[in-house]
Amino acid sequence: MLLGSVAAAVVAVGGILVAGYLLVDIPHPREAAAAQANVWLYADGSPLARTGEVNRENVSLERVPEHVRLAVLSAEDRDFYTTSAIDPKGMARAAWRMLRGEARQSGSTITQQYVKNYYLDQRQTLSRKGREFFIAVKLDREASKDEILAGYLNTSYFGRGAYGVQAAARAYYDKDVEELGVGEGAYLAALLNAPSLYDVRVAPERREQALGRWEYVLDGMVSRGWLSASERAATTFPEPVEPPAPAGLSGQRGYLVEAARGHLLAGGALDERQLAAGGFRITTTFEPDKQEALVEAVGEHLLERMDPDRPQDATLRTGAASVEPDTGRVVAMYGGVDYTEQYLNNATRRDHQAASTFKPFVYTAAREHGSVTRSGAPIGPYTSYDGTSGRPVMGRDGVHTGWAPTNERNIHHGTVTVSRAMDLSVNSVFAQLGVDVGPDLIRETAIALGLPEQTPGLVEAGESISLGTATPSALDLAGAYATLAARGERHPLVLVDSVTREGRAVELPRPRSERAVSRAAADSTTSILRGVVESGTGIAALAAGRPAAGKTGTAEQDKAAWFAGYTPELATVVGVFGQDPVSGAQVPMYGALGEERISGGGVPARIWARYTELALAGEPVRDFESETGRADVGPRESTPTVPVVDTPGEGEG
Repeated sequence: MLLGSVAAAVVAVGGILVAGYLLVDIPHPREAAAAQANVWLYADGSPLARTGEVNRENVSLERVPEHVRLAVLSAEDRDFYTTSAIDPKGMARAAWRMLRGEARQSGSTITQQYVKNYYLDQRQTLSRKGREFFIAVKLDREASKDEILAGYLNTSYFGRGAYGVQAAARAYYDKDVEELGVGEGAYLAALLNAPSLYDVRVAPERREQALGRWEYVLDGMVSRGWLSASERAATTFPEPVEPPAPAGLSGQRGYLVEAARGHLLAGGALDERQLAAGGFRITTTFEPDKQEALVEAVGEHLLERMDPDRPQDATLRTGAASVEPDTGRVVAMYGGVDYTEQYLNNATRRDHQAASTFKPFVYTAAREHGSVTRSGAPIGPYTSYDGTSGRPVMGRDGVHTGWAPTNERNIHHGTVTVSRAMDLSVNSVFAQLGVDVGPDLIRETAIALGLPEQTPGLVEAGESISLGTATPSALDLAGAYATLAARGERHPLVLVDSVTREGRAVELPRPRSERAVSRAAADSTTSILRGVVESGTGIAALAAGRPAAGKTGTAEQDKAAWFAGYTPELATVVGVFGQDPVSGAQVPMYGALGEERISGGGVPARIWARYTELALAGEPVRDFESETGRADVGPRESTPTVPVVDTPGEGEG
């Protein structure tokens, strides 16, 4: 009985496979190898940009060096020449994940990928997987392996708008495919898996992952005997050229489109190949009036003050992001002077220390977790600490940790309350406070508020976490400060409102809001940060003319200056960075704009104030609601400060 059932099942499956093979023909190449444009819109439906111009130049397989071909096989299908066109296990695994609603994966051989690239659309559905299966089997019978590989190399997407290996060679190395070396070929092969993720120029924070994928390709070539161990050892990573900015994306438009595009891809609603195929209408969250206000504020307080005869001014880079606290919608962003001149988005880059903009997270962690001082006193706004510059930081066990950070300009502040230490950004106080709270709780709180867990320097930071050694982007910080403005309720960042294709809506992930910290902890932090604006280092932000809370931040040697602040309506972060225009290295900003130094309470705070004033013009003035009230701040006095040595310390913050 059992054997009969099994036999019947085998016959049935066999019949389905035969029928599928007979009924599914190899179709004509899809038009998208003539990809359509994508239309990007502002939140109000007005046009933002069009993208999707196809960059493709087909080449014969003979023009592709053997080491480039083998690198692609190493990356995508090492058994291509010896096995069938399909990978049943991979397809079954991918189908099962789709049925369960899990993350999508291809499970595809090179032949299957070529079928998807050349004959089918990019939708990840079971019916499309079925067609892919039968077309791949037929194609494997009717075309040679070399013909299939040539087709794959000419239709695959490598990022930077480049379809095919010749266009990719031009886009990444400004040379023809015949001129590619082993390392360059391996890098292009590595890109096939995730082009934007592994583009080290576009995503420098992902460099480690990109190098790991590149090494995987080379090691695979060695394991198959396609590359000698000595050649592998002599191969160094070939840095790609800067990507050219696509036409039509000048000014801020390119930064906005790339940020929204990255958000779409990260959410998983579309993948790179689907988006590259085009035909989508994408409505972003960016609001034209607020975007215009941000551009005007940067122009007024930075660009218009730059002098071409002052070399220091050429090093300045600016990034900013503005978020609605109650929704998480990103309403404005400033990525740089012009996307066609400076491709890297300064609002999303993660390579400059947050400095003292991180201190509010330390205080929030203390309030959220009921932390106490070494003497057992609860930590609050009026808790007193020793503000002596360079004082030894003591561990919970009473033993010196070996760390003794200095204050800005090496000033001694004497006995000072936590609230006043926040006003003046006293490093010695927050170093001890951070140890009292504990690095793990601080990290946990920062992530809960909205900093990405993968923020460089966040996981590995020890005691120094409290002084902002992690390197979040302006957008990351804006999201975390928005959570404080929303009284501890975190609304995940949103950059795209809707996506349609041919009139049909694409379902987008909508992460739900969640309580990150208690209202009491968030309100206490807001209260203490209002003091920074009213009587501390952020006093320039008062020019916004509205109740505001915020924190300044200045990295060591003035290589970065920040102002992170919020009103009840908007949380906005402005960063000004020093970067060598030739090497790209971080440099101090001393003397830029004719000022002795660029600090967080200067240019960034003034940009923030002007933007906030313009963005909220005509809106009623709202004050912060508070569960604890302003009285929570307590005494704001400190003993007189005593300047010791008028030299920069470890960053004012």
